Amino acid sequence: MKMDADLLHLPSVGFAEEEADMNDWELPLAFMKKRHSEKIEGSKALAQSWRMKDRMKTVSVALVLCLNVGVDPPDVVKTSPCARLECWIDPLSMSPQKALETIGANLQKQYENWQPRARYKQSLDPTVDEVKKLCTSLRRNAKEERVLFHYNGHGVPRPTVNGEIWVFNKNYTQYIPLSIYDLQTWMGSPSIFVYDCSNAGIIVTSFKQFALQREQELEVAAINPSHPLAQMPLPPSMKNCIQLAACEASELLPMNPDLPADLFTSCLTTPIKIALRWFCMQKSAKLVPGVTLDLIEKIPGRLNDRRTPLGELNWIFTAITDTIAWNVLPRDLFQKLFRQDLLVASLFRNFLLAERIMRSYNCTPVSSPRLPPTYMHAMWQAWDLAVDICLSQLPTIIEEGTAFRHSPFFAEQLTAFQVWLTMGVENRNPPEQLPIVLQVLLSQVHRLRALDLLGCFLDLGPWAVSLALSVGIFPYVLKLLQSSARELRPLLVFIWAKILAVDSSCQADLVKDNGHKYFLSVLADSYMPAEHRTMAVFILAVIVNSYSTGQEACLQGNLIANCLEQLSDPHPLLRQWVAICLGRIWQNFDPARWCGVRDSAHEKLYILLSDPIPEVRCAAVFALGTFVGNSAERTDHSTTIDHNVAMMLAQLINDGSPVVRKELVVALSHLVVQYESNFCTVALQFIEEEKNYTVSSPANSSEPGNLTPVRDSPAIPRLRSVNSYTNIRAVTTARNLNKSLQNLNLNEEGGPAAFSPGNLSTSSSASSTLGSPDNDEYILSFETIDKMRRVSSYSSLNSLIGVSFNSVYTQIWRVLLHLAADPFPEVSDLAMKVLNCIAYKAMMNARPQRILDSGSLTQSAPASPTSKGTHIHQAGGSPPMPSTSSSSLTNEVPKPPTRDQPATRPPYTPTLGGQAPHSHQFPRTRKMFDKGPEQAAEDGDEPCGHRNYISAALQTGLCDWSAKYFAQPVTKIPEEHDLQSQVRMERQWRFLRNARVKRQSRSITQRGVSRLDDQIFINRNPGVPSVVKFHPFNTCIAVADKDSICFWDWEKGERLDYFYNGNPRYTRITAMEYLNGHDCSLLLTATDDGALRVWKNFADQKNPEMVTAWQGLSDMLPTTRGAGMVVDWEQETGLLMTSGDVRVIRIWDTDREMKVQDIPTGADSCVTSLSCDSQRSLIVAGLGDGSVRVFDRRMGPNECRIMTYREHGAWVVKAHLQKESDGHIISVSVNGDVRFFEPRTPDSVNVLQTVKGLTALDIHPQANLFACGSMNQFIAVYNANGDVISNIKYYDGFMGQRIGAISCLAFHPHWPHLAVGSNDYYMSIYSAEKRLR
Repeated sequence: MKMDADLLHLPSVGFAEEEADMNDWELPLAFMKKRHSEKIEGSKALAQSWRMKDRMKTVSVALVLCLNVGVDPPDVVKTSPCARLECWIDPLSMSPQKALETIGANLQKQYENWQPRARYKQSLDPTVDEVKKLCTSLRRNAKEERVLFHYNGHGVPRPTVNGEIWVFNKNYTQYIPLSIYDLQTWMGSPSIFVYDCSNAGIIVTSFKQFALQREQELEVAAINPSHPLAQMPLPPSMKNCIQLAACEASELLPMNPDLPADLFTSCLTTPIKIALRWFCMQKSAKLVPGVTLDLIEKIPGRLNDRRTPLGELNWIFTAITDTIAWNVLPRDLFQKLFRQDLLVASLFRNFLLAERIMRSYNCTPVSSPRLPPTYMHAMWQAWDLAVDICLSQLPTIIEEGTAFRHSPFFAEQLTAFQVWLTMGVENRNPPEQLPIVLQVLLSQVHRLRALDLLGCFLDLGPWAVSLALSVGIFPYVLKLLQSSARELRPLLVFIWAKILAVDSSCQADLVKDNGHKYFLSVLADSYMPAEHRTMAVFILAVIVNSYSTGQEACLQGNLIANCLEQLSDPHPLLRQWVAICLGRIWQNFDPARWCGVRDSAHEKLYILLSDPIPEVRCAAVFALGTFVGNSAERTDHSTTIDHNVAMMLAQLINDGSPVVRKELVVALSHLVVQYESNFCTVALQFIEEEKNYTVSSPANSSEPGNLTPVRDSPAIPRLRSVNSYTNIRAVTTARNLNKSLQNLNLNEEGGPAAFSPGNLSTSSSASSTLGSPDNDEYILSFETIDKMRRVSSYSSLNSLIGVSFNSVYTQIWRVLLHLAADPFPEVSDLAMKVLNCIAYKAMMNARPQRILDSGSLTQSAPASPTSKGTHIHQAGGSPPMPSTSSSSLTNEVPKPPTRDQPATRPPYTPTLGGQAPHSHQFPRTRKMFDKGPEQAAEDGDEPCGHRNYISAALQTGLCDWSAKYFAQPVTKIPEEHDLQSQVRMERQWRFLRNARVKRQSRSITQRGVSRLDDQIFINRNPGVPSVVKFHPFNTCIAVADKDSICFWDWEKGERLDYFYNGNPRYTRITAMEYLNGHDCSLLLTATDDGALRVWKNFADQKNPEMVTAWQGLSDMLPTTRGAGMVVDWEQETGLLMTSGDVRVIRIWDTDREMKVQDIPTGADSCVTSLSCDSQRSLIVAGLGDGSVRVFDRRMGPNECRIMTYREHGAWVVKAHLQKESDGHIISVSVNGDVRFFEPRTPDSVNVLQTVKGLTALDIHPQANLFACGSMNQFIAVYNANGDVISNIKYYDGFMGQRIGAISCLAFHPHWPHLAVGSNDYYMSIYSAEKRLR
């Protein structure tokens, strides 16, 4: 029986090594997209402080001038010559009265430049009464708006320490004091005060003291009703008052004759003029030849025309002062002073100049609220440069009429902004130039560049958007939507997408200004690149989101037809957002729905239900869900459409993506709300049916087919329980344990509970909702729902489409029942909510007739006096575990010890009459639909009381989660492509490790392995091992028992992790695969009910989390006889082959998360083993009838079976296809015959006979070895020639104890290691001789 040694041949070495390393980088990764790693929910809304809640106007201005021209006040000795000019007029150049009036008129003009619309009242050399009359009348007219009080006290004494300023008596014979306290009373609030006089700081201090005094008086009056103030109307608070004073309390105004006497007023009202004069007075001005004070008067242009020299200087001045303020002031103060009121903003910008100029004359202007000092800010140098450049052109412009060269200021500032954007690190101060970018948007010359840079800035993330909004960008970009320039379109669309992703409340502003039309035209423009149309449709989706005005406006703008045209666009993100946008425009908006009906929108959306991108399928489900969920008045037409849509949606019941199925539940819940009464009828029908029906339990006998005779384990407290939401790590303690057992209410008084078939099926995923997150008591327990699901002849789901419409409701009810048993907990939770809500309403409606006689509901334990025992509320909605597994009910409950039973009858399939060991877990101690005595009184606040109960509670957060894409950086290199990033370095390390493992293991296997019996690891597993799987590159091994997975480090010999897989109690794990083993590993588990679950974060210090789960094979009935579910994973293509107790091999594409192919096996028995080779597109299946079948998946379903070998007489334990291009098929049956086939020849090339009673076998993919495990408690390892190289019967140490019956074994993919699990709970690993390791 000699065999060619090259049959199990290795790929040639050396050259392949290098290639393998490259391959690691090129291998695709499964389940690593954002939808797998993030929670599907929107981002936390940032509190938007940029909107001015109270925009204000200064509507009235009091100009109070106390000049008394010709008479100087007695308390200041003036120099000679002295500063004389008031409002740029020399009062001594005309008669005193005329001078006073001219100065008053001039001051009014100066203020009108900044606020032309206010009411101005002059009060020249007034008396106390005149001031009082003036102030009270202005406040009366202004109502809640702001009033300005300007006081020039150059002709009266300085303010007093008692808080008085001076005015005159009627005859101008004496100065009369006016108390600031009175002035506050007359002016009220909000007000702004400007004091231009010496010692002005005193007034500011007094003002604050008086304001404080008022507050205290009010507090006293509030306590004491007899207080005189208590009866008065509440005087306004002085907190909203702003003050600007020319100098500190101890300072005099400068008297330099080259300066105006009202220097402070000049800075506040004629800033450019005074700034240029001051510039010329500095020594540095000598560097600009030919510029004199006279020349400055002749600067051409108007202040408000930015194309002229004077206008440009004014524009630059505004930009610079705004920038200084934004960089120095706290944000909220900046908002209040610089963005709330135009006049206040102008005065404060000019106040910054006053501080700079007056400090050079030893005067310190004071403001309240106080500003940090700004006179040394670096931006003033940019101002000096701009003035310099402008003035140096003056002589030639005026004398020779040469053209004016514009200042490079804005271009340079944009360059500085660009440098900040391209050079900086992530966390740093915001760019100084942001307010200047805002100013530049006003100029057509730089607009394109400014928008481009602004877009780059907004792309840094939500914080950047918030900053830009707080600078005041909003009105500018809103105004730009009126521009018709095509080159601005991409930039504006990008900027608006960023803004709306962070603050969706802008939808109203857009509709008000007709901004939505801009984006409608971008969407309809087929020349626009898909990315920009995507952003446009995203913006429109925000505009129509729960905003009827927006829905109305966009419906008029033909949005629906526009969207429908782009449903088949090749760009997936565009398809996704077009669908979301449609779903939102007709959400609760009937006119749009009917418009959609006329365009047969629902039929056009059907194409997207089979889209390769899960997010697009999801969006389509969302759109169809809102489509059926809102028609107010029902017509036959609309009902027919709803039924059509429902049946289309029902096809997604086994979609591979949980995101899609969650959206499906929500979409169907809309339908349920619409047709509530019909669904109530169906619910009652199903409840009746379930009552009268008993489900036979899965088969009890153990046949040769059952390769893992499972015995239940003794009570071992589990270390960890996993829960897909909160991942609470729980450790059992005696105290917790007792408490839990009391909660479980073990019916001592009622005797043993009769077995209820429903107890067979507490699926963790759905039973997690027994104590639902909202703590609503659930009426339908999961068991009931699961039983209903199995009662209703279930196979009909696959032929859903041909049904008559009166049973649409029945079909949808079945779909929901099916989804309630979904392996992904969030999906089953949602479906449980919907089913329970309807069941509850059905019960409520049926109560009077007492259709449901609670006694006859189910064989169940006597009703307990409380309803709390049954439904155990748990923290955070974690799935409670069936008793044969770790349980995360309120506290951890270990497995209750089971009675001794023969090994052939697993205790999880009790018969109907007997005492079920597990029926204690969730004793149905309560009448199933009764609220229970405690609850009867609370019917008023029932959870499903009103019609919108479901729709309001159910949403998936998909749309908000999708919108996050636009809030996050779009143009940044993702971390995994950034060569310097940590993510990339970690991957590189892993790939080097992989190469090392391959290299070292290959050197061993090539020398040939002469024996393999050195036990390098042994440990008792918490459950009977049923599947083992080595991690290909690290020292971790996964061991599955019936429903949990244990991870061991085989080098250190320690347990790393143990968690519950979440499969229902009547199912078992039958296969495991490591996905992305070369990189970030995930673990896939397959159970014999056809469910697949993928886990991450296991075997490290984090909590294991479920990445995804889906029904890989439908119609699989868990039995103890069958092969369960078998899988094979192809990393190169991302394809997963699944089969088992079904007649097909189903191929799933994990990238698209959908079924791509069903290959019929053409046999009547189950598939027991799968092996595939992506290079040759071959799949080899071993079957229960002993045949080995070879399929070519490139061919159609009828001709894809290319070979059938029928040489084995019994169940095939393993069929293995070697990966080389001329690799053979090796298959082994229960009888121990190993056969080698060449895929092209009809007969075996070689046969070896090994042990009888084979239960497990594995073939080492690299070394020429295979190992057989037997029922008869030994393992034999053979080399390629069929020679036994090792025979293992006893454990090392352990007093040489005999090994148990072998339940599973597996080779390491690279090292010569063999892992063996046996029925005595032990898990051991054997290796070649020690020296070889």
